Amino acid sequence: MPPPDTKPLAERLAGLIAATGPISLAQFMAEANAHYYATRDPFGVDGDFITAPEISQMFGELAGLWLADLWSQAGAPANAHYVELGPGRGTLAEDALRAMRAVRFEPPIHLVETSPVLRANQASRLPTARWHDDLDSLPDSGPLFVVANEFFDALPIRQIRRGADGWHEIMVDHRDGAFVPVASGPPLDALVPEPLRDAPPGSVIETSPAVESAAGAMASRIARQGGAALIIDYGYEGLATGDTLQAVSRHGHADIFAEPGERDLTAHVNFSVIERIGRNAGLAVHGPIGQGDWLESLGIGARTAALAKAAPHRQAELIAARDRLTKADEMGDLFKAMALVAPDWPAPAAF
Repeated sequence: MPPPDTKPLAERLAGLIAATGPISLAQFMAEANAHYYATRDPFGVDGDFITAPEISQMFGELAGLWLADLWSQAGAPANAHYVELGPGRGTLAEDALRAMRAVRFEPPIHLVETSPVLRANQASRLPTARWHDDLDSLPDSGPLFVVANEFFDALPIRQIRRGADGWHEIMVDHRDGAFVPVASGPPLDALVPEPLRDAPPGSVIETSPAVESAAGAMASRIARQGGAALIIDYGYEGLATGDTLQAVSRHGHADIFAEPGERDLTAHVNFSVIERIGRNAGLAVHGPIGQGDWLESLGIGARTAALAKAAPHRQAELIAARDRLTKADEMGDLFKAMALVAPDWPAPAAF
C-alpha cells in the first residue's frame, strides 16, 4: 500500500487537476469538506458558525420530546435506536436524550460521524454512543429514530450552467495559482428538467447525488425497520435555478474556491428531492414547514418562560435565543423541518 499523501489539500488538488484536467465541483466540495471537518471543531463563537443546538438547549430538548412523543404513540417499542447524522459536538443529542430520559425513552445512541476531532467532542458528552462512518453499519433491526440537523447542506453538489450553446457542468480548474469554476464538457440539456431548459443564459441548476444516496439509504432503513427521521436544514422546494453554494469562515461569507479545506462549504437543500425519495420508499412525509412554526407548535414559548422563571437573570438571553430560532427574519423561515415516518406509524406532532 502506498504511503498517504501528506501534501496540503490545495497542493494535492492542484496536482490532480494538472494530471487529469478539471475536476467536478462535487469532488472539490467533498474533498474540501472532508478535510475541513476532520481537522477542527468549527462550531460556536470561536469557530466559523453557530448551529441551532448551540444557540439554545431548547432546540435539542424539543427535538427529543418530539421523538419521544412519536415513540410513545407507536407503542414504546423497546428495541428502538437513536441515530444522528452529522452530530457536530453532540450538543443536540445530549439535550434531546436528556429530555427523552425524562419520559423514560432511553434508546442506544448511534452517531454517523467520520471526523476524529468531532468524535472526541461527542464522546465527552455521550460516552455510551457507538460511531459509524455511514448508514450501512447501523443496527438492522429495531425502529430507527433519526435526526439530521444541518447534515444534508454539507453534502457535495453538482452545478449545471446554461451557456450560449446549452447547459454544461461546472468543473473546477487551477489557473495562475488559483482554483476557478469553469463550465466545460458536452452539453447536458437532456439532464435539465423540461420547465427549466429555457432559463436565461447564466442560470444554474443544482443537484446532489450525495443527498439522494444518503436520503435513499435512510428512507429504506426506516421503511424496513420502522421509526422516523427528523430533517432540519435550510433550503427550498420544487424546481428552481440559482447558485446557492457558499463558504463560511469566522461567521462571515468567504471565497468558495480559496484555501480548500479551510472553510465550510454548503448549499441549500431541495426538500422536494428528499420528499420524493421518502414517498418512493413508502414513507409518510410531513412538511417541510418553517423551523419557527415547528418550534412554536412544540411549545418553545412555554419552555422559554419556564427556564426564565427558574433563572430570572437569563430571561433576556433566553428570549433572544428563542427569537433567533423562530423569527422569520432570523432562522424561522429559511430553516425548515420535515419528517419521514414509517408506513402505518402514527402522525408526528407539530406538522
